[in-house]
Amino acid sequence: MFMSLEDCDLQVVIDAMDERAAQPQEYIIKEGDPGDVLYIVESGDLNCTKVIDGEEKLLKKYKAGDVFGELALLYNAPRAATIQVDTVSQLWVLDRNTFNHIVKDASQKKRQKYENFLSTVPILSNMDHYERSKMADAIRETKVASGDVVIKQGEAGEVFYILVDGAAKATLNDNKDKAVMNYKPGDYFGELALLRGEPRAANVIATEDCKLISLDRKSFRRLLGPLDKILMRNMNNYQNYMK
Repeated sequence: MFMSLEDCDLQVVIDAMDERAAQPQEYIIKEGDPGDVLYIVESGDLNCTKVIDGEEKLLKKYKAGDVFGELALLYNAPRAATIQVDTVSQLWVLDRNTFNHIVKDASQKKRQKYENFLSTVPILSNMDHYERSKMADAIRETKVASGDVVIKQGEAGEVFYILVDGAAKATLNDNKDKAVMNYKPGDYFGELALLRGEPRAANVIATEDCKLISLDRKSFRRLLGPLDKILMRNMNNYQNYMK
Protein backbone atom coordinates (compact mmCIF):
# COMPACT_ATOMS: atom_id res chain seq x y z
CA MET A 1 0.00 0.00 0.00
CA PHE A 2 2.81 2.42 0.82
CA MET A 3 5.21 1.31 -1.93
CA SER A 4 3.89 3.90 -4.42
CA LEU A 5 4.75 6.81 -2.10
CA GLU A 6 7.64 9.15 -2.82
CA ASP A 7 10.15 9.50 0.02
CA CYS A 8 8.80 12.93 1.03
CA ASP A 9 5.21 11.63 1.18
CA LEU A 10 6.28 8.54 3.10
CA GLN A 11 7.93 10.76 5.71
CA VAL A 12 4.69 12.76 6.09
CA VAL A 13 2.79 9.51 6.68
CA ILE A 14 5.34 8.33 9.25
CA ASP A 15 5.17 11.65 11.08
CA ALA A 16 1.35 11.50 11.11
CA MET A 17 1.18 8.05 12.70
CA ASP A 18 0.44 7.48 16.38
CA GLU A 19 1.88 4.58 18.35
CA ARG A 20 -0.47 2.34 20.32
CA ALA A 21 0.22 -0.54 22.70
CA ALA A 22 -2.44 -3.25 22.82
CA GLN A 23 -3.02 -6.03 25.34
CA PRO A 24 -4.34 -9.59 24.86
CA GLN A 25 -8.14 -9.84 24.45
CA GLU A 26 -8.39 -6.12 23.61
CA TYR A 27 -10.64 -5.29 20.65
CA ILE A 28 -9.02 -2.99 18.08
CA ILE A 29 -11.84 -3.11 15.53
CA LYS A 30 -15.38 -4.44 15.80
CA GLU A 31 -17.35 -5.67 12.82
CA GLY A 32 -19.99 -3.16 11.74
CA ASP A 33 -18.46 -0.14 13.48
CA PRO A 34 -17.54 2.96 11.45
CA GLY A 35 -13.85 3.21 10.61
CA ASP A 36 -11.65 6.29 10.48
CA VAL A 37 -8.15 4.85 10.98
CA LEU A 38 -5.97 2.03 9.68
CA TYR A 39 -3.38 0.05 11.62
CA ILE A 40 0.10 -1.30 10.95
CA VAL A 41 1.38 -4.11 13.17
CA GLU A 42 4.90 -3.51 14.47
CA SER A 43 4.92 -6.54 16.77
CA GLY A 44 2.55 -9.10 18.24
CA ASP A 45 -0.31 -11.23 16.91
CA LEU A 46 -3.96 -10.33 16.34
CA ASN A 47 -6.95 -12.42 15.28
CA CYS A 48 -9.33 -11.37 12.53
CA THR A 49 -12.82 -12.87 12.93
CA LYS A 50 -16.18 -12.47 11.21
CA VAL A 51 -19.67 -13.69 12.01
CA ILE A 52 -20.74 -16.12 9.28
CA ASP A 53 -24.11 -17.88 9.50
CA GLY A 54 -24.40 -16.78 13.11
CA GLU A 55 -21.02 -18.20 14.10
CA GLU A 56 -17.80 -16.27 14.69
CA LYS A 57 -15.04 -17.68 12.50
CA LEU A 58 -11.31 -16.96 12.42
CA LEU A 59 -10.35 -15.56 9.02
CA LYS A 60 -6.73 -14.57 9.49
CA LYS A 61 -3.95 -13.89 11.98
CA TYR A 62 -2.16 -10.55 11.64
CA LYS A 63 1.56 -10.36 12.41
CA ALA A 64 4.38 -7.82 12.23
CA GLY A 65 4.31 -5.90 8.95
CA ASP A 66 0.62 -6.51 8.25
CA VAL A 67 -1.88 -3.70 7.64
CA PHE A 68 -5.57 -3.80 8.53
CA GLY A 69 -8.50 -1.41 8.63
CA GLU A 70 -7.81 0.14 5.24
CA LEU A 71 -10.99 -1.16 3.57
CA ALA A 72 -13.22 1.12 5.64
CA LEU A 73 -11.12 4.08 4.51
CA LEU A 74 -10.94 3.06 0.87
CA TYR A 75 -14.65 2.41 0.49
CA ASN A 76 -16.12 4.54 3.30
CA ALA A 77 -17.83 1.42 4.63
CA PRO A 78 -18.35 -0.09 8.10
CA ARG A 79 -15.68 -2.40 9.47
CA ALA A 80 -15.92 -5.73 7.64
CA ALA A 81 -14.49 -7.87 10.46
CA THR A 82 -13.42 -7.87 14.10
CA ILE A 83 -9.75 -7.62 15.13
CA GLN A 84 -8.82 -8.80 18.64
CA VAL A 85 -5.35 -8.87 20.20
CA ASP A 86 -3.90 -12.35 20.76
CA THR A 87 -0.47 -11.46 22.18
CA VAL A 88 0.89 -8.13 23.43
CA SER A 89 1.08 -5.95 20.34
CA GLN A 90 2.55 -2.66 19.21
CA LEU A 91 0.55 -0.85 16.53
CA TRP A 92 0.90 2.28 14.44
CA VAL A 93 -2.28 4.20 13.64
CA LEU A 94 -2.96 6.37 10.57
CA ASP A 95 -5.98 8.68 10.38
CA ARG A 96 -8.43 9.00 7.49
CA ASN A 97 -7.38 12.51 6.42
CA THR A 98 -3.71 11.61 5.98
CA PHE A 99 -4.67 8.38 4.25
CA ASN A 100 -7.01 10.12 1.79
CA HIS A 101 -4.74 13.05 1.00
CA ILE A 102 -1.48 11.14 0.62
CA VAL A 103 -1.77 7.36 0.41
CA LYS A 104 -4.95 7.12 -1.66
CA ASP A 105 -3.87 9.98 -3.92
CA ALA A 106 -0.47 8.36 -4.50
CA SER A 107 -2.13 5.06 -5.41
CA GLN A 108 -4.33 6.81 -7.97
CA LYS A 109 -1.32 8.61 -9.47
CA LYS A 110 0.58 5.32 -9.67
CA ARG A 111 -2.34 3.69 -11.47
CA GLN A 112 -2.58 6.49 -14.03
CA LYS A 113 1.18 6.58 -14.61
CA TYR A 114 1.47 2.86 -15.20
CA GLU A 115 -1.71 2.57 -17.23
CA ASN A 116 -0.07 4.97 -19.69
CA PHE A 117 3.24 3.08 -19.61
CA LEU A 118 1.64 -0.35 -20.03
CA SER A 119 -0.18 0.87 -23.14
CA THR A 120 3.26 1.38 -24.77
CA VAL A 121 4.45 -2.20 -24.06
CA PRO A 122 3.90 -4.10 -27.33
CA ILE A 123 2.83 -7.41 -25.80
CA LEU A 124 0.18 -5.62 -23.72
CA SER A 125 -1.16 -3.46 -26.55
CA ASN A 126 -4.36 -5.50 -26.91
CA MET A 127 -5.32 -5.10 -23.25
CA ASP A 128 -8.34 -2.87 -22.69
CA HIS A 129 -8.38 0.03 -20.23
CA TYR A 130 -9.89 -2.07 -17.44
CA GLU A 131 -7.28 -4.82 -17.81
CA ARG A 132 -4.41 -2.31 -17.77
CA SER A 133 -5.95 -0.63 -14.72
CA LYS A 134 -6.05 -3.96 -12.84
CA MET A 135 -2.46 -4.67 -13.81
CA ALA A 136 -1.33 -1.18 -12.74
CA ASP A 137 -2.85 -1.80 -9.31
CA ALA A 138 -1.08 -5.16 -8.95
CA ILE A 139 2.44 -4.23 -10.03
CA ARG A 140 5.26 -3.44 -7.63
CA GLU A 141 8.06 -0.98 -8.32
CA THR A 142 11.70 -1.97 -7.87
CA LYS A 143 14.90 0.02 -8.37
CA VAL A 144 18.24 -1.70 -8.93
CA ALA A 145 21.74 -0.29 -9.44
CA SER A 146 23.98 -0.99 -12.41
CA GLY A 147 25.65 -4.36 -11.90
CA ASP A 148 22.93 -5.76 -9.64
CA VAL A 149 21.66 -9.26 -10.40
CA VAL A 150 17.88 -9.24 -10.85
CA ILE A 151 17.50 -12.93 -11.69
CA LYS A 152 19.93 -15.81 -11.06
CA GLN A 153 20.08 -18.80 -13.38
CA GLY A 154 18.91 -22.00 -11.69
CA GLU A 155 16.81 -20.34 -8.99
CA ALA A 156 13.06 -20.83 -8.66
CA GLY A 157 11.09 -18.14 -10.46
CA GLU A 158 8.22 -16.37 -8.75
CA VAL A 159 8.25 -12.92 -10.39
CA PHE A 160 7.72 -11.45 -13.88
CA TYR A 161 9.48 -8.16 -14.71
CA ILE A 162 9.01 -5.29 -17.16
CA LEU A 163 11.84 -2.79 -17.58
CA VAL A 164 10.64 0.82 -17.19
CA ASP A 165 13.96 2.71 -17.27
CA GLY A 166 17.57 1.67 -17.79
CA ALA A 167 19.09 -1.37 -19.48
CA ALA A 168 19.86 -4.99 -18.59
CA LYS A 169 21.33 -8.11 -20.14
CA ALA A 170 20.80 -11.87 -19.92
CA THR A 171 23.80 -14.17 -19.47
CA LEU A 172 24.39 -17.88 -18.95
CA ASN A 173 26.51 -19.37 -16.17
CA ASP A 174 28.90 -21.07 -18.60
CA ASN A 175 29.84 -17.71 -20.20
CA LYS A 176 28.86 -14.79 -17.99
CA ASP A 177 30.76 -12.27 -20.12
CA LYS A 178 28.54 -12.89 -23.15
CA ALA A 179 25.10 -11.27 -23.33
CA VAL A 180 22.55 -13.60 -24.91
CA MET A 181 19.82 -10.94 -24.69
CA ASN A 182 19.78 -7.19 -24.10
CA TYR A 183 16.80 -5.43 -22.56
CA LYS A 184 15.55 -1.87 -23.04
CA PRO A 185 12.53 -0.02 -21.57
CA GLY A 186 9.32 -1.85 -22.45
CA ASP A 187 11.02 -5.26 -22.62
CA TYR A 188 10.04 -8.00 -20.18
CA PHE A 189 11.72 -11.03 -18.66
CA GLY A 190 11.17 -13.71 -16.04
CA GLU A 191 8.12 -15.22 -17.69
CA LEU A 192 9.82 -18.47 -18.73
CA ALA A 193 9.99 -19.90 -15.22
CA LEU A 194 6.37 -18.94 -14.56
CA LEU A 195 5.06 -20.40 -17.81
CA ARG A 196 6.97 -23.69 -17.57
CA GLY A 197 7.38 -24.10 -13.82
CA GLU A 198 11.12 -24.54 -14.29
CA PRO A 199 14.15 -22.82 -12.68
CA ARG A 200 15.37 -19.54 -14.14
CA ALA A 201 16.97 -20.22 -17.54
CA ALA A 202 19.46 -17.32 -17.40
CA ASN A 203 20.88 -14.54 -15.28
CA VAL A 204 19.55 -11.02 -15.77
CA ILE A 205 21.94 -8.25 -14.75
CA ALA A 206 21.36 -4.50 -14.78
CA THR A 207 23.84 -2.73 -17.08
CA GLU A 208 22.51 0.68 -15.99
CA ASP A 209 20.55 1.89 -12.99
CA CYS A 210 17.07 0.47 -13.61
CA LYS A 211 13.48 0.92 -12.59
CA LEU A 212 11.43 -2.27 -12.90
CA ILE A 213 7.82 -3.19 -12.35
CA SER A 214 6.91 -6.74 -11.42
CA LEU A 215 4.06 -9.19 -10.93
CA ASP A 216 4.15 -12.20 -8.62
CA ARG A 217 3.16 -15.65 -9.90
CA LYS A 218 -0.49 -15.40 -8.84
CA SER A 219 -1.01 -11.97 -10.40
CA PHE A 220 0.87 -13.05 -13.53
CA ARG A 221 -1.50 -15.97 -14.07
CA ARG A 222 -4.60 -13.94 -13.27
CA LEU A 223 -3.77 -10.90 -15.39
CA LEU A 224 -1.65 -12.29 -18.22
CA GLY A 225 -3.29 -15.68 -18.67
CA PRO A 226 -4.86 -14.63 -22.02
CA LEU A 227 -1.35 -13.80 -23.33
CA ASP A 228 0.03 -17.30 -22.73
CA LYS A 229 0.23 -18.16 -26.43
CA ILE A 230 2.16 -15.01 -27.31
CA LEU A 231 4.49 -15.46 -24.35
CA MET A 232 5.11 -19.10 -25.26
CA ARG A 233 5.91 -18.13 -28.87
CA ASN A 234 8.39 -15.52 -27.67
CA MET A 235 9.81 -18.07 -25.24
CA ASN A 236 10.77 -20.26 -28.20
CA ASN A 237 12.64 -17.30 -29.68
CA TYR A 238 14.57 -16.94 -26.41
CA GLN A 239 15.56 -20.59 -26.55
CA ASN A 240 17.12 -19.99 -29.97
CA TYR A 241 19.13 -17.05 -28.62
CA MET A 242 20.41 -19.12 -25.72
CA LYS A 243 21.69 -22.02 -27.79
